[in-house]
Amino acid sequence: MPDYDVSAPLDTDYYGVFRDIPAADRAVWGRARAFTDEAVPQMNDYWDRAEYPLHLVKRMGDLDLLSDGLAVPGQEPMSPLAAGLVNMEVSRGDGSLGTVIAVQGGLAMRSIAYFGSQEQKERWLGPLARGEEFGAFALTEPDHGSDSVSLETTAVRDGDEFVLNGEKKWIGNGSVGGITVVWARDEEGNVRGFLVRQDTTGYEAETITGKASLRAIYQARIRLENVRIPVADVLPGTRTFKDASTVLVATRLGVAWSALGHATAVYEAALNYAKQRTQFGKPLAKFQLVQERLSHMLAELTSMQLHCVHMASLDAAGALRPTQASMAKYHNTRKARELASIARDMLGGNGILLENHVVRHLLDIESIHTYEGTESVQALLIGREVTGHSAFA
Repeated sequence: MPDYDVSAPLDTDYYGVFRDIPAADRAVWGRARAFTDEAVPQMNDYWDRAEYPLHLVKRMGDLDLLSDGLAVPGQEPMSPLAAGLVNMEVSRGDGSLGTVIAVQGGLAMRSIAYFGSQEQKERWLGPLARGEEFGAFALTEPDHGSDSVSLETTAVRDGDEFVLNGEKKWIGNGSVGGITVVWARDEEGNVRGFLVRQDTTGYEAETITGKASLRAIYQARIRLENVRIPVADVLPGTRTFKDASTVLVATRLGVAWSALGHATAVYEAALNYAKQRTQFGKPLAKFQLVQERLSHMLAELTSMQLHCVHMASLDAAGALRPTQASMAKYHNTRKARELASIARDMLGGNGILLENHVVRHLLDIESIHTYEGTESVQALLIGREVTGHSAFA
């Protein structure tokens, strides 16, 4: 048994940011909370063994938590605020599970919803939303991360098929036997999205090992060698890199919400610990330095909440600019890293034990800090808008 119970949720909301959220959104949040309570006791073990609990993906599908706000026939509609609360709550429990939503709903499903044919939508969106199928989004390549506009994967037309060749890296769900949205450049230089079943001949996926972050989700290095795809499996709405970018931009706010979830977890762990841990004859919570640190963490956490809720309102009104989503991610992942570092220090030696959760969050934050656009790239996007000058090569 752990010496301390630091995982109890405290529903921190110092400014009452979530006080007046609609009942429908609160109900979705409640489902996510129930799932998180069920999943958290399992996650340290899966994280420690670097194994992917696929049954929990299916469980999220059962609870209708995977759609990331997309309209899917047969699934309950979810507002931008509700989708954000789900990202926050699941990430408060575990970053690998939060990343499942980002990959399955945010990237794979969104690609199909935005750019797929009616037949493709009918075939894939429901099963992916229910967790009956697994979805991946393959844009990043071994040599092209931030400059993914330079992707080298090729698609050559051969009669009624396209032949794909190339490599992808860091592809969540890319090796679990589902469907992968592969982004490739055709002979005319167009960037197209292709629905590739992972059991297709020539599709080889190797699960990346040795990760110190997001250990409980499989990410793959993929090799495509003469992979033949029927023309019917091309996403017809895709023509340029801007299409892939549209998907990334739409999911960037979800990363800000995930960062908020991580930050909430480490702040509440630090507060719980400060109340339980006794040193020099009194609880840590009675020390001035500890109170100052907790106050600082709370102020930063509150700022993160305000960013997320305001951006969700802009999104719901159709008024969210891409660089505003970039600002939310830029701000929140930076603050989440800071708060996790403070919490780890406040727990002393107990801060490195998985049973106290903080170190798992600290390490998982390192991934969300860089995926879907690094801090530097977000800063340059914002900088280009405010100065009118592009610093990109």
